[in-house]
Amino acid sequence: MGAIPTQRETISRAPDVPVPEGADLRAVVRTTLPGGPLAAGAARRFVRAALEDWARTAEPDTFTERLTDDTLVVVSELVTNAVVHAGTDVDVACRLKEAEDEPAGLVVEVSDHHPSRAVRDDGSERPYGIPEYGRGLRLVSTLSTAWGITYRTGTKTVWALLPLDGARDEEDTLEAYGCESGPGPSELLGPDLSAFAETARGTHDRDWRGRGALSFLAEASDLLAGQLDEDLVAALTGQLIVPRLADWCAVWLEDEAAGRQGPESAVAPGTRLARVWHGSENRIEELRRSLEKDPPRVPDSVRSRAVPVPWPGEALGPRGATGAALAYRLIAGGRPLGTLVIGRAGLLRFPDEVTGLVEDLSRRVALAIGAARQYARQATISRVLQRGLLPGAVAEIPGLRSALVYEPCDKGGPSGDFYDIFPAGDGRWCFALGDVQGKGPEAAVVIGLARPWLRLLAREGYAVPDVLDRLNQLLLDDATEAADAAARALVAAGAPVPVVDDGPHARFLSLLYGELVPFEGGVRCTLASAGHPLPLALGPAGDVRAVARPQTLLGVVEDVAYACETFELHPGDTLLCVTDGVTERRSGPRQFDDGDGLAAALTGCAGLSAQRIAERIRGLVHDFGAKPPEDDLALLVLQAE
Repeated sequence: MGAIPTQRETISRAPDVPVPEGADLRAVVRTTLPGGPLAAGAARRFVRAALEDWARTAEPDTFTERLTDDTLVVVSELVTNAVVHAGTDVDVACRLKEAEDEPAGLVVEVSDHHPSRAVRDDGSERPYGIPEYGRGLRLVSTLSTAWGITYRTGTKTVWALLPLDGARDEEDTLEAYGCESGPGPSELLGPDLSAFAETARGTHDRDWRGRGALSFLAEASDLLAGQLDEDLVAALTGQLIVPRLADWCAVWLEDEAAGRQGPESAVAPGTRLARVWHGSENRIEELRRSLEKDPPRVPDSVRSRAVPVPWPGEALGPRGATGAALAYRLIAGGRPLGTLVIGRAGLLRFPDEVTGLVEDLSRRVALAIGAARQYARQATISRVLQRGLLPGAVAEIPGLRSALVYEPCDKGGPSGDFYDIFPAGDGRWCFALGDVQGKGPEAAVVIGLARPWLRLLAREGYAVPDVLDRLNQLLLDDATEAADAAARALVAAGAPVPVVDDGPHARFLSLLYGELVPFEGGVRCTLASAGHPLPLALGPAGDVRAVARPQTLLGVVEDVAYACETFELHPGDTLLCVTDGVTERRSGPRQFDDGDGLAAALTGCAGLSAQRIAERIRGLVHDFGAKPPEDDLALLVLQAE
């Protein structure tokens, strides 16, 4: 991959839309995205955020809903073309263009790092390894007032200019979408094969190909990109194709671990028929049985073009006795993912326009399946890591009832929150509730380091402050070793070593750690809070008090001497411990714990059991905001019997 260009280089890539003198260079946003199946969706989110940000300070009606929709379609098609054609990482830039003598405009640029692969659309078949080309750039041309391609050393940029001031009138926009009135989903996805049924190509046919087919492709791309389950992608594909382009379709999905058995093999072992769809529902099951009995045979050398396959006439009744069926390989990132088959009764062959359109659609289906599988892999890894980072069972403590609520937020990998309750020997039990800065692999490393060391130190007989002192030093030493290893790798590669005070290797941990010793008539609790929300004690009469004092996060500074507090829990007393997913739960600008909100909520729990208190606090936290919580949520209730 070539070096990422500077901002000045980025905004000068489109020579036909020059940067005017005095232009505000801050009106430029840029990002680099991995060239995988998730790139188009990430690009749309990036550009939407930029438009929303600019709209806050712009004149009213500058950034219209129509402009946003057109821009998102354009950037989606540009990124999809770059990913499919070049297969490299892509740079996405969005900038405002202002000039006194020209209409204001919004320039969208997408650059890949494989400039030797030119952008063309001649429709010819190419062997594997040569980029495949679709109709996406025709859609870009339709929606923008100008577009072009700029080749630079190491990169190739395709850009488009969209008007900011509504210069394109409503009829032009509707015409671009192939509609006679406001384009809704039914109009955008409405065209069917009847436009191609006639041998003679009329005006309607040309209009559909030029506008309706492109809008169908853009809308289908957006719908497919939003699915995170490969079976839902297969189901949606059937509904997109039938009856608009075919009478029926079927999608086979290949097991990622299965390999094909030769150039003329049938569908590979481990392949399953994920979806069968027919315009007449009473034909679906019979068609499925027929297709499972005789799967399509597609040569392994075929990478993009459609291949005729046998017509399953016996499953389609008298009206479907004859027809044409085509199979398309679904390939993303060079990996075969499955096969798409379409069929239409009463045709000797599919029109070229439909064949090409489904070919383009099949590429987008393959990208969506690839994205869904990547998401599934990440989700599986997260679940496995999460299970390994938490205790298999929570210890029961004599004289105490306990209740736990643990709700990891499903974003970015394993949760940063963790908990543990375990016997430490000599009649002692220990508990911990922690929150690692960040999520994902970094959080998993810290939790995987902290939890076993907590158990080891506790069982070795270390007191609560000593456990925190040693864990703090352990985190600092581990972060230093990780930073040194990264620096050595940079030096070996000949790269400069950045000088930073903290960064991706800094590992901060907030922790509430305590020791419990049952005695006749209650439980003695010794605990300490390191940068964690303070625990609250609830008395039988409803009185609430904090039972710890704030101290420094673990893993921040050396030579910290942690202190602890000791108190007793008598029958009816309750100890509530939470992570900041509870205290910092937001509702607009307000947080749940503003004005001692958590203490007030706990006061209302007097007389409830440990389980009922946990459920009550959890419900109040969820009800506090209109949207679901955006952070991990964990709370532990300990109640003396």
